[in-house]
Amino acid sequence: MSKIEVNQISSQCGSTLTIGQSGDTVTLACGASQTGFGRTGTVDWDTTAKTAGFTAVSGTGYFVNTAGGAVTVTLPATPSSGDIVSVSDYNGTAATNAITIARNGSNINGDALDFDISKSDSAITFVYVDGTVGWTSVQTSNITDAQNPFVVATGGTITTCGDFKIHTFTGPGTFTVTSAGNPTGSDTVSYMVVAGGGGGGSAAGGGGAGGFREGKASTDCYTASPLNAPAGLPVTATGYPITVGGGGAGGAAASDNSGTPGVNSVFSTITSAGGGGGASYGTTTQNGGSGGGVAPSTGGTTGGAGNTPPVSPPQGNPGGPHTHPSPCANYSGTGGGGATAAGPAVSTPSTAGPGGAGATTSISGSSTAYAGGGGGSTLCSGTAGTGGTGGGANGKNGASAPYVGNNGTANTGGGAGAGTSPCFLAPTRGGGGTGGSGIVIIRYKYQ
Repeated sequence: MSKIEVNQISSQCGSTLTIGQSGDTVTLACGASQTGFGRTGTVDWDTTAKTAGFTAVSGTGYFVNTAGGAVTVTLPATPSSGDIVSVSDYNGTAATNAITIARNGSNINGDALDFDISKSDSAITFVYVDGTVGWTSVQTSNITDAQNPFVVATGGTITTCGDFKIHTFTGPGTFTVTSAGNPTGSDTVSYMVVAGGGGGGSAAGGGGAGGFREGKASTDCYTASPLNAPAGLPVTATGYPITVGGGGAGGAAASDNSGTPGVNSVFSTITSAGGGGGASYGTTTQNGGSGGGVAPSTGGTTGGAGNTPPVSPPQGNPGGPHTHPSPCANYSGTGGGGATAAGPAVSTPSTAGPGGAGATTSISGSSTAYAGGGGGSTLCSGTAGTGGTGGGANGKNGASAPYVGNNGTANTGGGAGAGTSPCFLAPTRGGGGTGGSGIVIIRYKYQ
């Protein structure tokens, strides 16, 4: 075997230097290292297992031992395109103690989120691409073994509250889940679905509130309403169409007309029913998420039923009954039902009934009431019914114009107030108010 000892090999002319020829194998001796050739898309593995947090260096692969507790691997700061880092679960304990890949200011797979390896015997390789995608995962032992443990989604108006993201829909849209997470982070969402409130009657009955349904995920920490379901909803990586119901129209003016029901709101398997419209003289009461109020055409008339169709916990309550023994009873109507209370009974002449109270929750990040019933009205003078807390509108009396009922508050599901007229024999009556539109709020832990 021949041996040549030189310090440098340079090309005779031009810029191309060829070592060996076709069919040859060029080998670096054992223990020798190379520089200047650049990376080839692989890493050099550091075979000393890491047991505590550290900052990775581009071009290196690391075995991480979490037997003694979780370990955080911090990616390089100010990376350059082509930088590469690999991480492997050393002895299959990542399912018990996760390995967190801290992003150190750069995105990971396009998200401003750290990345967790939370299943045993997983390995992953990251290559830095650019400022938009950041570090992208180009190789894993199994894509389901190394994943973002938190829900990631788009849609609606997005805000944050601590470690939680809140998606608010005030109109139709799509809640699109791009990562379903897992139990170590989050894989369920909290929700509130409120339907449109019922329209007010042209006289007497206030509109019922839209149905109110809420579910709080076990990972969540906000103060829920008394109607909170036992748990949130699990999600998968798909798009969930959102329906936000509009409020029902008020009963038409110039005659005795009931308000129309509100429209349902929908998210996933949760449907909240629109509120029942308020009745007028001689018209039928209406059922719904919460029931509409009634007119005193006959003593003892009951309001529309709430929680229709029935769900548990109940999504609403009935409209108020009229218990005054005298027919008409000075023409005072009852209020619509609310999420947490029925419309109160009316037994005093010339005093209309208030709407039932709504439900208060802080799912939006602040304490807010939704789904209050609309107040009843009185013809001529008298005391009109107030709207229930949560967007329910006040009823009217006939002491002064305008005689059109008040509208429920938008995006609360509040029932509308009833319209009125100066006296029972007046040729025209003001129409009922329009119910408040509904709202859908979805919330989950994102970090």
